[in-house]
Amino acid sequence: MDEAGLVRAEGRSGPSNPMRVGFGGALAAVCEAGRSAMYQAHLTTTDISAVCAGLAGAAQPESQRKMKKLLHEEFPTQTLQVCTDVDLKLEATGEGRAIVLNVGTGTFAVGRDLDGQVIRVGGHGPLLGDEGSAYDIGRRAMIAALRASDRGEADSPLAGRILRELHAADWEDLQLRVYRMPDDVFPKIFPVVTAAADEGDSEAQVLLQHAAGELSGLVVDLMERLRLTEEKFLLVKSGGMVGRSPYFDKLLDQRLRMAAPKVEFGSLVVTAAQAAARLALRHLLEPAEEGA
Repeated sequence: MDEAGLVRAEGRSGPSNPMRVGFGGALAAVCEAGRSAMYQAHLTTTDISAVCAGLAGAAQPESQRKMKKLLHEEFPTQTLQVCTDVDLKLEATGEGRAIVLNVGTGTFAVGRDLDGQVIRVGGHGPLLGDEGSAYDIGRRAMIAALRASDRGEADSPLAGRILRELHAADWEDLQLRVYRMPDDVFPKIFPVVTAAADEGDSEAQVLLQHAAGELSGLVVDLMERLRLTEEKFLLVKSGGMVGRSPYFDKLLDQRLRMAAPKVEFGSLVVTAAQAAARLALRHLLEPAEEGA
């Protein structure tokens, strides 16, 4: 993005959550995307004045400091800023009262009131939170199937479908895969559950009903803290779970409207990457504005 806010080029790379791929992996992904964008715009590192990296898994100050130190090696003379993917999505809503509900492998909600106060709820990771996430739905589906198996019951249609779709020989095989890498199993069960729910499977629908309740609860908690209960505000749903299932999308919207009757559903006005560039530009200009 240039000084006027015009996007000159965009780059893309792999995962960049330092809590999942490590700080070295996150740095490599960020730099790969950055180099791709610079190459397309016919620029080099010396042409860049400011960099903002918005990363999932960078909520803790220590994580941000470590990531910023690593980025400094790649961009030693640039103004650097490290924030979270949450910050980017809220920035991407524009201005005014807004809540972003992110529903993907993890879940969180972040909101802003009319005074600009920003509060985040959820997003504590699979061990301490992420209720209603694709990870959580997959985990709950597998727990239910294992309990049924322990009782000597035959696999339900949903359980059998999970084994087939994940190419598992049996539940012991799938358990071993979970122990080795749960991130590679539980989120993959989510589309199996949604497909079954769309076809009328009651077991799958119950799992999604529970998830929708958890997600609307995040929004309610945030509304109360931001004092938006009686106010109109923009609500943006984002993440990989959105648009995957007509049943789940309709269900979630119903729960959210019940929780927030004055909500206005909308979408992000720019991409997360563009929001990062906007934050970088603003961060670059702020010192000059303060000294003016």
